[in-house]
Amino acid sequence: MATAQSLFIPFAEFGYLTQTESPCTYITPSSIQKSPNICLSQKKVVPLHNEIKTMISKVRFIDLFAGMGGIRKGLELACQELGMQTECVFTSEIKPAAIKILQQNHPDEIIYGDICSIDANLIPDFDILCAGFPCQAFSSAGKREGFADTRGTLFFEVERIILAKKPKGFILENVEGLVNHDKGKTLETIIHHLLDAGYHVSYRVLNAKDFGIPQDRKRIYIVGSQKASVSLLDFQKSSSKLSDIFEQGVKASNSTFANKLLQHFSDKELYGKSIKDKRGGQNNIHSWDIGLKGEISAEDRQLLNKILTERRKHQWAEQYGIDWMDGMPLTLQMIQSFAQDKNLADRLNNLVQLGYLVYEHPKKKVISKNTNGQEVTRREYDTTKPKGYNIVAGKLSFEISKILDPNDIAPTLVAMDMNKLYVLDNGVLRCLTHREGLRLFGYPEDFKFDISQREGFDLLGNTVAVPVIKAVAGRLLETLNY
Repeated sequence: MATAQSLFIPFAEFGYLTQTESPCTYITPSSIQKSPNICLSQKKVVPLHNEIKTMISKVRFIDLFAGMGGIRKGLELACQELGMQTECVFTSEIKPAAIKILQQNHPDEIIYGDICSIDANLIPDFDILCAGFPCQAFSSAGKREGFADTRGTLFFEVERIILAKKPKGFILENVEGLVNHDKGKTLETIIHHLLDAGYHVSYRVLNAKDFGIPQDRKRIYIVGSQKASVSLLDFQKSSSKLSDIFEQGVKASNSTFANKLLQHFSDKELYGKSIKDKRGGQNNIHSWDIGLKGEISAEDRQLLNKILTERRKHQWAEQYGIDWMDGMPLTLQMIQSFAQDKNLADRLNNLVQLGYLVYEHPKKKVISKNTNGQEVTRREYDTTKPKGYNIVAGKLSFEISKILDPNDIAPTLVAMDMNKLYVLDNGVLRCLTHREGLRLFGYPEDFKFDISQREGFDLLGNTVAVPVIKAVAGRLLETLNY
């Protein structure tokens, strides 16, 4: 019989996964195969769901890398809907802010520390393992070093507990970037280890926006069962918009930046706009559009907009003699080729003085290898090349990065910029509230969240979409029915 490795079907073979058009990947311990319910053609996929005949009276679970407790909350809600009791017999988390929230919501429980230092045999027996093992090693927001990053190796702590305790099933969640990380090899390694542990494994990328949350948040969900493959297909879809979760009459920002936006644009003109200087387009506002660093002429704004687009062209890299990068500095001679003005040098230098432009060397590509032998690319200034003019501010350079459209959904929320997402509330601009943040992840209204704004947004940017977990957990519970 062929080995599991030789039969493994790379995730990327199925293409880009969405809830409505992608297959769920099923893998069994005895053979790696696609479910007979799946057709990769245009046939409708109709998984079979049997009614639960015998209910487990109580589901005992553990929560590893618990964060603020989103995965357990989804599992608890799924059990509650099925009339089942739950008991968390073990929780592991090391982040002080997360522990504070766990203690607020589960005051009678002990929160254990680093899972790496805990003997698996000391953990009470349980039915389901929940784990959102650290994702920064695979995330586009990080360096994507995978298992070369110590956080990436923490998956093997999950495996260690599974091998020692043999739970009936597990629910794992991670960033979408895990799918294609290291050309699919990272996910392949994870799946094979779970198969070797004796589980039927299913995995799929699901988007929170399809589960009643006004946020575009794609994550991979990996589910295992000792009994049979868990279907992750044909979830009932629901949707909402941001206005459904907004609070009203919250204290507004009175900053110079917010006031300048309101002075230059109407409410409707601001809806859905991003504020960053290194990108263009109709949905973007630049600092020079509101005179943030000093008022400038229409001609200067036109020049900045032209540099913004020209700096992305490949021809300038060829003239410099370096590898192309998205956003290169342009020399005076380069700019003169598309901007005819006898005072061009003075205008450019004035824009440098104001802070809209920077005068810098281009960056060359440098390739090195990390501790895992993987190639890592970075950029370094090439001082052998002439300096040029470049746009200064990037995506997160301003106190406001985006103004949310109440009739739309939020982009994927991440810890680094949640405090920079603003809403219009009765004609004034303000930051998202914690309660709005919790609603954007589907937490119930009675969830306690008494913490500073900075710590709160950091936790929210790394948490899970509770309704998605609830739906996935419901499928696992059906499969585990005795």
